[in-house]
Amino acid sequence: MKPGNYLKDKIFEIAFLFFALITIEILLYCYPVDAMIRIYIPVSILAAVSIGMTVEYQIKKHYYNRLSDRLAELDQKYLITEVVEEPSFAEGKILYEILQETEKSRLENVSAMRRQREDYKDYIEMWIHEVKLPIAGARLILENHPEFKATKIGDELDRIEAYTEQALYYARSSTVEKDYLIRKCSLKEIVNAAVRKNKRNLIASRFRIDIRDVDKEVYADSKWMIS
Repeated sequence: MKPGNYLKDKIFEIAFLFFALITIEILLYCYPVDAMIRIYIPVSILAAVSIGMTVEYQIKKHYYNRLSDRLAELDQKYLITEVVEEPSFAEGKILYEILQETEKSRLENVSAMRRQREDYKDYIEMWIHEVKLPIAGARLILENHPEFKATKIGDELDRIEAYTEQALYYARSSTVEKDYLIRKCSLKEIVNAAVRKNKRNLIASRFRIDIRDVDKEVYADSKWMIS
């Protein structure tokens, strides 16, 4: 902390001080007051204020210099909030409180990210368990039916694909803007593609598809609409 910067912050206080001293001197001059008294009063006020400002400057300089030294010693600068000391002056207390609130917010964000990572880990583990089921089902069909029933195997593979798309979506959900591409699409083409993709399940479940009023343009991500 340089003296020049400190004095710039005190420029208004210094200006008001000199204005007050000049006013006092003018008032004393209007009365029959001894010259020594007229000199002593403004000089004593100026001296008292100067001493007070000097002491304040030294306190702040010591604190901020020590804070800068500790910051320079840290490899991870964000840890400064853990080593900073609470100052004795009002301005420093405000800074200290701001740093403490910042540290609190940082820790909350870190905790939230850790929870998110744990949730992601749990989801992936669950997904791996789920995706093994259709694989086991496909193997069981092959073992029990050597003649290879393509329709059943296809159903199981569709389930695997659905789980894979689900996991991919979840993994990218934190950066949706990177994965979605919104543009003008044909609603009819999207519907037809979705029907073709799920035709085996629809046929096996004996669903009837009645497509009406889809000859329109919509704004969407056709990939995710079909999925």
